[in-house]
Amino acid sequence: MRKEALQKKIEETVLDSYEAMYRLAYTYVRREEDALDIVQESAYKAIKHAACVKQEAYIKTWLWRIVMNTAIDFIRKNQKEIAVDAFYEDVREDSYQDFDTIEALEVLTEKEKAVVVLRFFEDQKISEIAKVLHENTNTVKTILYRSLKKLRLKLTEGEPDYER
Repeated sequence: MRKEALQKKIEETVLDSYEAMYRLAYTYVRREEDALDIVQESAYKAIKHAACVKQEAYIKTWLWRIVMNTAIDFIRKNQKEIAVDAFYEDVREDSYQDFDTIEALEVLTEKEKAVVVLRFFEDQKISEIAKVLHENTNTVKTILYRSLKKLRLKLTEGEPDYER
């Protein structure tokens, strides 16, 4: 694919994926303003470094990786805690409605969170997630299983155990 055509395809993918990029960034920082900053920075990086992509098939995977890395860098730079009250104020306008699940994501590591978000919030296949994370599919499946187990434990804390 010609460089110009690839550049145009990257720009189109960024525009088409803007909302999904926001949702992914939001799961990391849980603040609308910060998520928008991350998306803007990620779009800039994607367009600036478009020459790094060799095949059209890898554009979306490459873009998810940029958003995740930008979000992680943002968190490391800021190292700030968001108060629960501020979190609920910010989320009111967001499309996520399950606050318990979003809050439960905090028990996961960065990689576990990425796997869960990409799989269930962005509907990506295990093989696509493996490409984004530079892992093999069996590793991603293991991470997903472990993450779901952690989330289930967190979400059922304090509930009566009816299985006894």
